[in-house]
Amino acid sequence: MVEDRIERKTFIQAPIERVWALITEAEHLGRWFGDAGAEIDLRPGGALVLRWTEHGETRGRVVDIEPTVRFAFQWAPFKDPAGQEPDDGNSTLVEFTLEPEGPATWLTVTESGFASLATSPDQQVRNWEGNTRGWEFETGELRTYAESATVR
Repeated sequence: MVEDRIERKTFIQAPIERVWALITEAEHLGRWFGDAGAEIDLRPGGALVLRWTEHGETRGRVVDIEPTVRFAFQWAPFKDPAGQEPDDGNSTLVEFTLEPEGPATWLTVTESGFASLATSPDQQVRNWEGNTRGWEFETGELRTYAESATVR
């Protein structure tokens, strides 16, 4: 049986406003998360596109926004089950939650819905494992990017 949820908490030595900008602005998302650019219509129902040189393009849809507190989107990054546009059978929900701690930020990334993917149980596990490794890498990239003196 597949785990349905990934949760990763990361401490970032940057103000919450900066971290918020880095997870919600295409200019930044396309640097630390996708390495080949991003597009985002930052409103509930708005389109999200993430691009990677090696992995191609993934589409998503903004679900919820609470500035400097919570940003959530549904996305379809999987080859199995495949689908360009996210729907109930091919996508998971990603939630970024931010909490200030002095001049720094606690970021929690949660991705859920792996058990509902319309694919085999073995593939559900592979998708969960791949994204677990991916979030470990990506949250490290975000922390490094946010703590860089050149980011404003």
